[in-house]
Amino acid sequence: MEIILTLVVLILSVIAHEVAHGYAADSLGDPTARLAGRLTLNPLPHIDIMGSIVLPSLLVLTHSPILFGWAKPVPYNPFNLKNHRWGETLVAVAGSATNILLAIIFGLIVRFSPIIGLDQTAVSFAATIAFINLFLGLFNLIPFPPLDGFTALRSALPWHLSSGLNSLEHKVRSAGMLSLVLFLIIFLYIFATPFFNLVLWLFSILTGNGI
Repeated sequence: MEIILTLVVLILSVIAHEVAHGYAADSLGDPTARLAGRLTLNPLPHIDIMGSIVLPSLLVLTHSPILFGWAKPVPYNPFNLKNHRWGETLVAVAGSATNILLAIIFGLIVRFSPIIGLDQTAVSFAATIAFINLFLGLFNLIPFPPLDGFTALRSALPWHLSSGLNSLEHKVRSAGMLSLVLFLIIFLYIFATPFFNLVLWLFSILTGNGI
């Protein structure tokens, strides 16, 4: 049951991440996601079989230190954004900001659970939501394409500096799944431990507990 709940939380958190991109773009003048029917928390329009079901299931079942997945990217047109200088950056960080906000909310619920009077089951569930969203939010801020951190960095830099990052992004995207697999391997063997420790530290600050 715990595995199923973790998987459900992971999938819904990934979907919330994508919907936030769409709402940010819509609020900045681009209706693409809204017109495509993607501004909804209904999982069906967002599910990507590999990224939303297969990979998250494998990671959860194997107790991987990485909790990673993706939904179908919410479409948006950066040329429609009212704020041409910072619009794409704001859209890029909206997903991670949503995950981090959810982590803060549910982390504080855990911290103040004795005052609220929650039972241990509810506290454990809130802690799972907080941890997964904290992990997703920070992971997606890593500046590697196609993660949001890279998009935010590229779009925030002046054109003469971002053009090189544009070229790098096109090359990485052209490699498809191979680039993602290589990134995850490098991350797992080099960066996973310090990153995981950072997430645990921030989680403990939010909740007042370890995990």
